[in-house]
Amino acid sequence: MEKIGIIAGNRKFPIVFSQAARSRGFSVVAIAIKGDTSRRLKKSVDKIYWLGLSEFSKMFDIFKREGISRVIMAGQISPHRLFGKEINRDPQLREMLAELKDKRADTIFGAIAAKLKSHGLELIDSTTFIGDLLPGKGTLTKKEPALEIRQDIHFGFELARHIGSLDIGQTVAVKHKAIVAVEALEGTDNLIRRAGRLARGGITVVKVSKPKQDMRFDIPVVGLNTVKNLVRANAACLAIEAGRTLFIDKEQAVRLADRKGISIVAV
Repeated sequence: MEKIGIIAGNRKFPIVFSQAARSRGFSVVAIAIKGDTSRRLKKSVDKIYWLGLSEFSKMFDIFKREGISRVIMAGQISPHRLFGKEINRDPQLREMLAELKDKRADTIFGAIAAKLKSHGLELIDSTTFIGDLLPGKGTLTKKEPALEIRQDIHFGFELARHIGSLDIGQTVAVKHKAIVAVEALEGTDNLIRRAGRLARGGITVVKVSKPKQDMRFDIPVVGLNTVKNLVRANAACLAIEAGRTLFIDKEQAVRLADRKGISIVAV
């Protein structure tokens, strides 16, 4: 049985990937990040190693010992940890971050990919085995967006592509062609909460991939939790980029959106 490694961040993405890989006959060995990775991942992998960020260097020895040559990154590490003291306790991680020209997502993940390669590890496409979770174009909910919402979607897509090209974020919230919020380090859920408070409901949230998206890392992901936050924000619509955005727990998320009158569109 061929082994595949996963560097697992938070939320459900690592679990979904691991289940898909095992269903195709792969043995999955996970590096789980203490304080971020869900404990539920243990049931979906063949072996799991729990490491803190201060133990970054151990990851390479583990993959080598397990005979792994291909690795995937799935799920995020909480952004605030970038500013914590723990990253300074691992010599390789400290050196790698110190050499970066900046700390944008692509810069950091690109450096990690290069470090993996230097240890004989190939970082593979994050959508491997789960391409069926990338919705095609169309309205996913029963409710079609009204004309003014479609105008906000078009407006938001252009904005989101621009911030994506600068590697600032992948998501914007708009209302009546006004920019309500732009995603940065805080992530999509926090952006939705902030935009909901500012606009007092009725926002359209648009999430896209970057123009030069590296599908090995930082790909757009939405799911049930995204829709729950849209409900709390009294949002009108979620628009995602078709064929480039992972939609986890889509059926549950769409059912909730239908009950709450929120449109979800893949453009």
